[in-house]
Amino acid sequence: QRILRLAEMCRRLETEEEKVLPFYPSSLVEGEQRDARRVLEEMPVEPLAQAVWDYVGLERFWQRFSKAKLEEQALERERAALSQRNRRLRELLRQYLAGISVSQEVLEEPNPL
Repeated sequence: QRILRLAEMCRRLETEEEKVLPFYPSSLVEGEQRDARRVLEEMPVEPLAQAVWDYVGLERFWQRFSKAKLEEQALERERAALSQRNRRLRELLRQYLAGISVSQEVLEEPNPL
């Protein structure tokens, strides 16, 4: 019941795209997809593979989890790039303002213009 409640809460937070297109297109070519299907249809013999087989229903969850992690990393990189750009623009603005204003501090430094 707890898992179902959590799933309902998560469903409300999904984007429209995720609700309409819940399955992600595969990056495998046709031959690789056939091989993957064949392997998935076989019953596993190793203990670890059997344990993983019990959780094959969570594949969609892991797809979404991976997508969320990738988006998080992309946003973090974008934030870092924007932060760097912001610092550079602030430095350029400071140089410009120092070049057009006259003060004792500005007179002591080399003129940036």
